This record gives sequence, structure tokens and C-alpha cells, in this order.
Amino acid sequence: MEPGGGAAGVLSACRLPYSGSTALEWRVASGLGTVYATTVTYPFQGEGYNIALIDCDEGFRMMGRVEEIDPMAVKIGMRVRFRVHPASGDQPAYPVFTPAGSQ
Repeated sequence: MEPGGGAAGVLSACRLPYSGSTALEWRVASGLGTVYATTVTYPFQGEGYNIALIDCDEGFRMMGRVEEIDPMAVKIGMRVRFRVHPASGDQPAYPVFTPAGSQ
């Protein structure tokens, strides 16, 4: 986030997209957001899963998936909460979202 500017950027950004500023600082996000877009993909083998764009309350957008709910039940405008899916075997931990009403 740009100090005093209020514009949010993502972790991988080296500069802000609109101003080009490199004066960045860390901020802790609330972990809450709203589904901006969603789709369900079906791999050749295995169950279908959703891929969603989440508008986080602080102003940035993340891609992830919404878990703990049927993939077809994820709807635009749904409130969600961030969590980290734990590492398993060779799979590292990764960010996911759950419906905001579930804990």
C-alpha cells in the first residue's frame, strides 16, 4: 500500500499499477472479501472445482477458490473469508476462501 495514498497492491507487485510508485509498506488485511467472478472447471479426472476472483475489502483482488461449499453454489456477491490451505506432501500451503458465515 502506498503510504498516505490508500491504494492497495498485491504482494508480488514491485510498484503500484496506477501511480508507478515504489514507496510501498506492509498492511495487514482483514481477510474478508466479496466474490467478483467465479467459474467451475472440470479436470479430466477428479471432481470439479471453482476458480474465483475475490475483491478484498482493502481494495485489491485475488484469484483463488472457495472451499467448504459446492463449486456451483459459489455466487457473485458472496462474502468470503481468507484462510490458508495447509501443506500436504509435495503440495505447499496455498490461499483459499470459505463462505464468510462459516468458521
